Amino acid sequence: MHYLTLEGSHYQMGVQRGRIFQENHITFPLGLDGFQLEHGRKSEKILREFFPEVCEEIKGVTDTTGNDYLTFVSWMLCMGCCMYNLERNIPAELRGCTAFACASGGQVIYGRNNDLPPYLKEGCKSEIYAPANGNRFYIATSSFINGEKGMNEHGLAAAMTFVMTRLEQIRPGLNSCFIVRYLLEKADSADSALKLLLELPAASNCNILIADRSGEMIVVECTPDEKRIRKADCRNRVRLVCAVNCFISDEMKGYDGAHGDDYQAERRYHTVTDSFRPHIRENVAEAAQRLLRGDYGFMCQYDDTPDFETVWSSVFDLNSLMIYRAEGDPRRERFVTDSRLCNI
Repeated sequence: MHYLTLEGSHYQMGVQRGRIFQENHITFPLGLDGFQLEHGRKSEKILREFFPEVCEEIKGVTDTTGNDYLTFVSWMLCMGCCMYNLERNIPAELRGCTAFACASGGQVIYGRNNDLPPYLKEGCKSEIYAPANGNRFYIATSSFINGEKGMNEHGLAAAMTFVMTRLEQIRPGLNSCFIVRYLLEKADSADSALKLLLELPAASNCNILIADRSGEMIVVECTPDEKRIRKADCRNRVRLVCAVNCFISDEMKGYDGAHGDDYQAERRYHTVTDSFRPHIRENVAEAAQRLLRGDYGFMCQYDDTPDFETVWSSVFDLNSLMIYRAEGDPRRERFVTDSRLCNI
């Protein structure tokens, strides 16, 4: 996993990243088809309307690397949305992540397994952002600039999980990873993040999990046409919410294009919501790590699934801003402490 701290104006942060790409001779598979280019161009206008700062950051990258800005940003906006094509480009979308939040005894914890094709592991990043005009935050990603999950200085966690979308349903808008980045930089609580999220056009199906240090937590099941709020389940003084790679609400299941081919998403969901709950004791963070290791049921045990594995696991303490991360399959890699966000 690569580590980076970025600070300053968005354009300056983009230039800094672009120089790293140049120094390491990194190139990008920008061979988009006509549908993807059109989607990207229309989505860039929406991204610029809501989040012009991140467009400036991308411009800083492309000015430094010499890539065409519009093609580059179109490629980024297709990620996790309509990168369906082209073995010569990026393989069909594959995501199997499990994200959850839990509040018990004054502790508020977010946890996640990032389950991906192993070829993506080498490029995974763990980054601290300190933008000149925005929240300071931690973000983890298999891409860059956008991200799968993170936590900001206010103790707000935001995360996405991929839900397959039929091609005809995709609309111009923000993909789920840009939504996560936007909420981390702009919101300071679950309530403010929800208000921002409900205004955003989502390009494709996804779940967005939001939780804050007060114990407020929800999952918003998003499609290009509809958003549905799924509240935390509260039992025995434990609040718990979970997002996997399908929609849980009956009203949203018809939008899911995976037809059950989602790496046992519902099984992972019930491991969190049912099997995990009896094990929540004094140390919620430790129990969360055991959950992610598969101690309470199926979570990361993809041994019989070719070219797919848990590439990293994370637990966030939203009260202390401490991060615990296992870089690789959590059954074999230990969780180490990351205090960078806490320290700033």
